[in-house]
Amino acid sequence: MSEPSPQPLAPRPAIPVYEHQQQLGELWAAVPEPARRRYRPRRAFWRRRAVRVAAVITVLALCALVILALVRDQTGTQGFLVGLGLAVLPVPLLITAFRWLDRVEPGPWRNLLFALAWGAFAAALVAIIANSFATEWIATATADPAGAESLGATVIAPVVEESAKAAAILLIFLFRRRAFTGLVDGVVIAGFTATGFAFTENILYLGSAFGEDQHLGNSGLASVTAATFFVRVVMSPFAHPLFTVLTGIGFGLAAMAARRQRIRRFVLPLLGLALAMGLHALWNGSGALFGPYGFYVVYGVFMVPLFALLTWLVIWSRQRELRTVGSELPAYAAAGWLTPAAPLALSSMRARTMARNFAGRTYGPQAARSVGEYEAFATSLAFLRHRAHRGAVAPDFIEREQELLHHLWQRREIAGPALTYAARATGRVRVPPPYIDYDGYNPYRQ
Repeated sequence: MSEPSPQPLAPRPAIPVYEHQQQLGELWAAVPEPARRRYRPRRAFWRRRAVRVAAVITVLALCALVILALVRDQTGTQGFLVGLGLAVLPVPLLITAFRWLDRVEPGPWRNLLFALAWGAFAAALVAIIANSFATEWIATATADPAGAESLGATVIAPVVEESAKAAAILLIFLFRRRAFTGLVDGVVIAGFTATGFAFTENILYLGSAFGEDQHLGNSGLASVTAATFFVRVVMSPFAHPLFTVLTGIGFGLAAMAARRQRIRRFVLPLLGLALAMGLHALWNGSGALFGPYGFYVVYGVFMVPLFALLTWLVIWSRQRELRTVGSELPAYAAAGWLTPAAPLALSSMRARTMARNFAGRTYGPQAARSVGEYEAFATSLAFLRHRAHRGAVAPDFIEREQELLHHLWQRREIAGPALTYAARATGRVRVPPPYIDYDGYNPYRQ
């Protein structure tokens, strides 16, 4: 039995938005090319997207060349290569873990790659220069090199390093605001930034340890390299991500705050940064605070429980995002934009995967990609509506809502049946919910 066509929810204007844009496009195409060039608006050179992207890539590439040259100078070529080979081992595991957390509404890879490169090159360069300068200045001022090293590691390094890593989160928060909508986004971006930073730092520590072993003639499991690898890569690969995740949580909570809560949006990132610095200082100063076994005390009493707590918090937030999708999208299904089963399927990661697999088996890889895009747009739409309910709606809410609905409508013929199949296969189909008032406009209705 065919589904009844939905009734319009709002008066239809004389010319719908997309039809009006189409008519303007047809009129513009009819204008001769010389006249078109005459009236085409000119952007400032530095505001062009290609120029901005090239500038960011150039800066990060220069930082990479400088920081890698400095690390190689301190470790030697052989130590640098050994450190590089060992330091890269935990990187794929950490990236996979953070990307898994971001599966509900995957962020653009360009943002994550920027965060990873910023942590590995820009933040590491700032840290190595600032830490070295501060330690030398303290040693000169106090005539106590040993005390300067301890003070630099415990006080200076946490402030400099966490601030340098937080800069990447701040840049994405300010200039890629659409992709930064909540706590999970903050955690993922912070995790990628800290993973890059730890990668470069591990090259330095492991390469230096290898050079020390070469000088002393050590080898095997008793070597300094093996001990450094065990502590930094096996026992605590999550140390730097754990510190910076606290900053990411602060920015994520600020992203969820209503627009009128300006103090909260300003204070929460600073509070997260302060907690990250404090935990980092506790980790670096564990030996001075608790004696020779201080590392194990801080590791067992603070790091492991906090890691478990934050892991639970992030997974809970991920499930909360799925519940948000399931509660916000039925309004659009009632308005006719989605099939009745789509919100049920979109609120389950298992059903989403099944829908993509079904489309791929039935129609091919391109259809599977189309369903994946549909799922991402639908999730963004649910979060947009949820933020509007919480008072955090942006001024371009209507334009953004229509843009997302337009993308969904373009992919409905493939995604609709696939999601319906997945909802039935996972047992999530139930009696459709009662009619939910939706005050938006559907320009595709007749």
